[in-house]
Amino acid sequence: MSSPGPEDRLHALETRLAALEDREAIRNLIASYGPLADSGNAAAIAALWTDGGVYEVGGYGEHTGHTAIAALFTAGTHLDLMQDGCAHLIGPQHINLHGDHATAVGHSCVFRRTDSGFEAWRVSANRWELAKDNGEWRITRRSNRPLDGSEAARVLLALEG
Repeated sequence: MSSPGPEDRLHALETRLAALEDREAIRNLIASYGPLADSGNAAAIAALWTDGGVYEVGGYGEHTGHTAIAALFTAGTHLDLMQDGCAHLIGPQHINLHGDHATAVGHSCVFRRTDSGFEAWRVSANRWELAKDNGEWRITRRSNRPLDGSEAARVLLALEG
């Protein structure tokens, strides 16, 4: 068997580089969520999703589209969190690429300031489904469940091969 030629090696290198660039873009996209949430930038948060994207939050329902997703950050619980002081932290994600689609699985924690300091207010399992939209990675669906011992949260953390 002959060894790969220069064109084959170049193609393999380009493929590996493209995968690394995609993973880095996905990491940056997901990492931008926390600062945007903590700054109250609802429009920028919603823009992380595709036009028909879905944000399914355990205990808070399923929200489809930019307007509905942005509304999560302009009223109620989120405004209360911001008024108290909060930090949305997203842990490292396990990313699986499938061409122009990907999944990312990991944890998130929302800390809330109290009179005695910060405390973990919500610790959750997350599954992000993503797609390239006009060359940019966007979220098509984020499912989030509190890690309360339920099977629903454990299912989200199941890793693909």
